[in-house]
Amino acid sequence: MDAWQSIDDLIVQRRILPATQAIREAERCSLHRAIDVFAERYEHLRRTRPDDFTVSGDEYWRGVYT
Repeated sequence: MDAWQSIDDLIVQRRILPATQAIREAERCSLHRAIDVFAERYEHLRRTRPDDFTVSGDEYWRGVYT
């Protein structure tokens, strides 16, 4: 399993912090850039794998402050 498949699984599972940390490691980037990449990847996954998410878009981000 490659890094992005693991990251995608974390995103779908709503494991936001571990996914962001994995992005930082995979991309060797800053936290700010990792958050941007996460947001882009999240939107992509919502479009391409909508049935894999167990919560709505609003619920997904509840309690997340960046």
